Amino acid sequence: MVMKHLFLGFGLLSLATAAQAQAYSVTDATGDFLASYTGPHQADLDVTSLSVSYNATTMDFLIQSTFAGGIDATLPGFYVIGVNTGTGTGPFGSIGAPGVLFNKVIAVQKNGTAKIGATSLAAGSVVIGGNALSVMVPLSLLPTTGFDPAHYGFNIWPRSGSVGGLAVISDFAPNNSTLAAVPETGTWSLMLCGFGLIGGTLRRRRASVRFA
Repeated sequence: MVMKHLFLGFGLLSLATAAQAQAYSVTDATGDFLASYTGPHQADLDVTSLSVSYNATTMDFLIQSTFAGGIDATLPGFYVIGVNTGTGTGPFGSIGAPGVLFNKVIAVQKNGTAKIGATSLAAGSVVIGGNALSVMVPLSLLPTTGFDPAHYGFNIWPRSGSVGGLAVISDFAPNNSTLAAVPETGTWSLMLCGFGLIGGTLRRRRASVRFA
């Protein structure tokens, strides 16, 4: 019985660690512009990573992305972050990405401004440095339509312009799915402490075992 619980404890810990690694961040190949894309092959329109975390205390999301080259405000383009709060649909089947689901859109400009619909994000919400982009978004601007906030889906796709439809979308990250937000490190630490308590209980049980 002790061994059974021990394996269960290690299994839960392994699953938690794997979930954190898989859900928190995704990388994307360099130079994988969509076949349907007709715009310029700029390095700052080529996504190389996306990560998302949710802070349940401050109730906001931190969305971070990197690109194959420095973000250049003198060149065309901007970034669209799709969010699935529970009722997302997928309009990208014709260009090979039916799994990109969203019902909210965050439009991020290279000058450091961003909007969700007609609502502008607060000054300082967007930070751009080199090839990295960081966006802080309050939950109040992304109310749930069915999902728990820690399980919203996210995807980013650069556009070379606002006109041109699907042909000006250069890349997706993830390619044909969405990335789930996960709790920040503090929440995972609490979970791991819980697993530690399980381990302590198992050790006490093991100490009570007597052999004839």
